[in-house]
Amino acid sequence: MTRRSEATTAPETGAVTELKTRARLRRNAAKAAGEDLRLRDCLNLVAKDAGFTNWDHARRVLNGEAEVGEDMGTFWYAPRCAGLLNQWFASYEQARAALQATPRRCFLLPYKRQFMVVEDDFIRELGLDPEDAVWVTAARDMVQAYGSAAWQELGLARLKAPTLK
Repeated sequence: MTRRSEATTAPETGAVTELKTRARLRRNAAKAAGEDLRLRDCLNLVAKDAGFTNWDHARRVLNGEAEVGEDMGTFWYAPRCAGLLNQWFASYEQARAALQATPRRCFLLPYKRQFMVVEDDFIRELGLDPEDAVWVTAARDMVQAYGSAAWQELGLARLKAPTLK
């Protein structure tokens, strides 16, 4: 007999594993400092650090379980990008059309329930390499590529980038 949680849970991605590891490290550090944090609390803290509202939100998005138009968090954004000029869109269709119409190399990224078309400098500020071949595999569209191996690879790289905060 299959338990309900086994039947509905997607295989864990590298990004989810990375966040779980960070949560365990945070809990261990808290214990060493005499604090009493539960693993659940630490999971929520690392999820918020990564741009999600809570652990369940992070797990759902990073495992590829969300739908286009759902809240994707601020994972593909960093406050240091605020000074860069980007195109913002309320609908994916508008953002996709802008991406296809631009003569420059651009990237389409989700932000909460909105979409951004950004240039190389934005990607660099995220701590990622805009020249990485995996962007071509993802067609430089992180909405279209959502849940794919390319999205998972770039998502894990984003998590491990030194500029996540």
